[in-house]
Amino acid sequence: MTATMRPFHPSDLPGMYRVCLLTGAAGQDATPLYRDPDLLAHLYCGPYPVADPGLSLVVVDAGEIAGYVVATADTAAFDAWCERSWWPALRTRYPLGDDPGDGTEDHVLVERIHHPTPSPEPPDAPAHLHIDLLPRLQGQGWGRRLIEGLSDALRARDVPGVHLGVDARNTRAIAFYEHLGFRRDETFAWGRRLVLDLR
Repeated sequence: MTATMRPFHPSDLPGMYRVCLLTGAAGQDATPLYRDPDLLAHLYCGPYPVADPGLSLVVVDAGEIAGYVVATADTAAFDAWCERSWWPALRTRYPLGDDPGDGTEDHVLVERIHHPTPSPEPPDAPAHLHIDLLPRLQGQGWGRRLIEGLSDALRARDVPGVHLGVDARNTRAIAFYEHLGFRRDETFAWGRRLVLDLR
């Protein structure tokens, strides 16, 4: 069966959450890192299609979600929306707790839910994205198609640029984004911010 790309549908969320977890450790499977398998996607996948479904695309392969791109056109507005509409329920569901000392990182993400830091935003790229693709579909052009589809949607809204953050360990991803035209913008403790100009 040939993989296909299409717009997001609400029924895609469980599959997207699965892909987020399976690629969530600098591109590798993050399943051993989290006791709650949904926690990672609650931060880096779920709120985007809920807030703005028109900026989410999925790749379907063998009847299941195998990749996606999610985005917001306005990072500051998205952060404000999360504070109003996304974080409150999660803060109730996930109370703050200490490191259990078992090598899992749920407590790190729970801390971010309770005390999110504003997303760094370059002035020429107010949009930002997250993209994940299962290994079996990498290297086949699907990442490019997802980025191009999102870029078209952002240009239609007259958005001048989009940025993303990449773990510094994920050198393969950094090379991929640079090949697509992203430029290195700034380096942080967690990794690098890359920017794609859309005009």
